[in-house]
Amino acid sequence: MKQMEVTIMGQSYLLGCPEGGEAALTRAVAQVDREMCAIRDAGRVKARERIAVLAALNLAYQLAESPASGSKGATTGETTSNAELESLMNRLDEALGHDGQLL
Repeated sequence: MKQMEVTIMGQSYLLGCPEGGEAALTRAVAQVDREMCAIRDAGRVKARERIAVLAALNLAYQLAESPASGSKGATTGETTSNAELESLMNRLDEALGHDGQLL
């Protein structure tokens, strides 16, 4: 297994990657980085862990909405709207409850 160094939201990570999977991993990293940066840039969420959870929820939702073609933003570079972010944050807050602070 090959290792690749990638950067997501300004932080470097060393990831394992199967031979021949470099392009797919690079696309996935770019999509995660776009989603996380969009959430951070929206200004309401500051904690990296919370941003990561929101981005993961958003990407999973996109995959669930269009399983045959992959996520909506995978080929077009679209990011999450403020209304979608607000909805995801509310859903996350409900799921975590009062004691579920990420930090």
